[in-house]
Amino acid sequence: MIKNRIKILILGILLVSISACKNKVSSAKDTSEIAEVTIPVKSENFIAEGLAEPITVVSRTLSDGTTADCYKIVTKGTPTDHDMGPWCPGNISDDASAGGIWLENGKVYDVDGEFVKNLATFYEDDTWMLYDKETGEITKTKTKQECEDAANPNVGVEYQNFCVECLPSYLGEMTHTYYIPVTPKKAEKAYSFSRGPGGGGGHGPEGHEPPKRPEGGERPERGERPEGGRPQEGGTGMPSNRGLAFNGVVFNAPAPTDNILSAYTIAPFDDAGGHINLNEGYHYHAATGVSKKIEQEDDHSAMIGYAFDGYGIYGNTDANGKEYTDLDESRGHYDKVRGYHYHVDQAGNNNFIDGLRGEYAL
Repeated sequence: MIKNRIKILILGILLVSISACKNKVSSAKDTSEIAEVTIPVKSENFIAEGLAEPITVVSRTLSDGTTADCYKIVTKGTPTDHDMGPWCPGNISDDASAGGIWLENGKVYDVDGEFVKNLATFYEDDTWMLYDKETGEITKTKTKQECEDAANPNVGVEYQNFCVECLPSYLGEMTHTYYIPVTPKKAEKAYSFSRGPGGGGGHGPEGHEPPKRPEGGERPERGERPEGGRPQEGGTGMPSNRGLAFNGVVFNAPAPTDNILSAYTIAPFDDAGGHINLNEGYHYHAATGVSKKIEQEDDHSAMIGYAFDGYGIYGNTDANGKEYTDLDESRGHYDKVRGYHYHVDQAGNNNFIDGLRGEYAL
């Protein structure tokens, strides 16, 4: 009788032990499943031909004061995976192949001859006249000096009604240095970008009600035309640029379209969403799907580059053309395959992402 009781007691202890072990395994599994996946930056994703030197790893101070390994990426700033331009057509009879694009109120417009011809209607302002009525020739910058003068924040009246076109031949050898954390580090609180001059503003196309100019038809006061500098070495401010495409071209801050338009000038982007500033070189203001992209095995949108906090940047819509509806204030969200990542804004919104969710290199 006593032996049976001992056997029953031992059996009970074994069952409790087995149950406890199972619970521990289950608990560990649950913890593993809810742990966020963090995807390191893959330096091999960058096109080698777009780099001025091989990518290296250096120690940098991050925005939260800690130090971390970061990729030092020195780019040539010009794409090797697509052509640059064209931007301004030469005549109002030219088709879309002769010009670039313009971004307005979420839409992308071809800057063909007809577009330039109808600018007065497009902006509901008869002051617009960028072409010769007799010949149809479009008035545009044709030299480096004219490009520089027309882009001056205090541009003179002699450049009113110009199509501003800065060519790659105007640029000498130019390199840009950027630092991106090798492993993204989530910030305690997201860093928000300022949309800046012209960011997301502007006027509406024909058939849509555009914002009106001030009463009396006066032009708004012109301010400076910042294009968004790259992250400053040793600086303490948040980078105004958003990230890097795989070809080494920077995703710039929103173009200051209000300042451009206030001088009755237009500075088109090429079909890749880029144009040239003599200080910054070639840079993007919109993602149009032309630069290198990495397709995903599921229906997720393709990856197009990295933000300056190391999180991946992906296209606006999925494989079925649907936009993502669960994005946070930075235009990012999380999944188990890609970890936290961003989705760019619609090209017509003159914008990429709205903030950085991670710490960035100073």
